[in-house]
Amino acid sequence: MNVGKSIRMKRIFDQRTKKTVMIPMDHGITLGPAKGLENVREVMRCAIEGGANALIMHKGIVKDCYVNCARASGLIIHLSASTSLSADPDYKILLTTPDEALSLGADAISVHVNVGSEKEHQMLLDAGMVSRRCEYLGLPMLAMMYPRGKNIHNQYDPDLIAHVCRVGAEMGADVVKTNYTGDPDTFKRVVRGCPVPVLVAGGLRTSTDTELLENIGGAMEAGAAGVAIGRNVFMHEAPALMVHRICAVVHDGLSPEEAMDIRV
Repeated sequence: MNVGKSIRMKRIFDQRTKKTVMIPMDHGITLGPAKGLENVREVMRCAIEGGANALIMHKGIVKDCYVNCARASGLIIHLSASTSLSADPDYKILLTTPDEALSLGADAISVHVNVGSEKEHQMLLDAGMVSRRCEYLGLPMLAMMYPRGKNIHNQYDPDLIAHVCRVGAEMGADVVKTNYTGDPDTFKRVVRGCPVPVLVAGGLRTSTDTELLENIGGAMEAGAAGVAIGRNVFMHEAPALMVHRICAVVHDGLSPEEAMDIRV
């Protein structure tokens, strides 16, 4: 990894644990002002207060909200987007360039690739070009890699998850984010097969906080490098507390039960 990337990676990973807790707030383009995202500044404040290592957002939110934070976590600007109103929501186009993200103060960028989609080839091409530019700029690239498409029947299949993570590493990502397979043993295979750090996505809103923390604990046991949790934070009635509990599992090795005992 080049010098610029190495320096910037330290801004989005905890230097004590070498793990990270990222909070994606890039859902506004997909979902609009969904529950929890009506007031992005407040969610951002809660995420930072809870101890998030990095926030993920689109460029417009950086200009409007992040720049006015009293203190800040690491900044990852998401380049990819589609809306839920699209004829093909799985096809993510690039809205932003690595150069523009760097000019806005990004510590890293992220791209989204749905492997198995009808437009997989275009997303892979875009990600490959972004990777090349990031290497030149010394800007870390996070690849959000998911098995999605009409022929994908189980987005949590361990073999598919292992495959898409390897695709992300092969195309030049410095970190990949993907679905949790559901248990530590199968996720260990995912981590072993990917030569770059693997983060676990939070996915849809879980039925209980304990369920989410159990998934995170299992992923960390399997060797995950951290998590990127969006809906289960910004839709939570106490976002700062939830981030604090997630950080306790990721960085301090607390069990889900111990983390649930935390009161802030």
